[in-house]
Amino acid sequence: MPLHLVPADIAALAERVVAENAAQGRKVAVAESCTGGLVAGSLTEIAGSSAVLERGFVTYSNEAKMEMLGVAQDIIETFGAVSIACAWSMAKGALERSHADVAVAISGVAGPGGGTALKPVGTVVFARVVRNSDGEPEGELKFFEGGEGPDGRATIRHQATLCALELLLP
Repeated sequence: MPLHLVPADIAALAERVVAENAAQGRKVAVAESCTGGLVAGSLTEIAGSSAVLERGFVTYSNEAKMEMLGVAQDIIETFGAVSIACAWSMAKGALERSHADVAVAISGVAGPGGGTALKPVGTVVFARVVRNSDGEPEGELKFFEGGEGPDGRATIRHQATLCALELLLP
């Protein structure tokens, strides 16, 4: 078994993402906030990932989301950074600023602090945009359990990384 810097379940899914996208000649881009580059890092664990991962954006701050991905300040002020509207805008910006065929965005509250009654720790939003697609971008809000305690942050980020990798499968 090869040594990976990421957990085995993430490495296995990343391997599928690379293999299945490479087989279709498809390039991917990721725009990450709460995962802080874990999705891109997981993909680069896999030999041959350069044929698939076109680029990644780590946009942890609101300013980075606006400057690097073109997220409108109005979206962040109205809906917040942890919103489907923001994730859609992040994914759209990543696709527009890359040569990828598909872009996935992730933004959430990994904890242990930062949660609110409306967006508690464990709230994560995802969006996927496919180049030359007629429909609206796909977006989903998820709540991941396990955000409390000393391993809570890692638990949320782990689950969010797996979800984002699933969205990158063709």
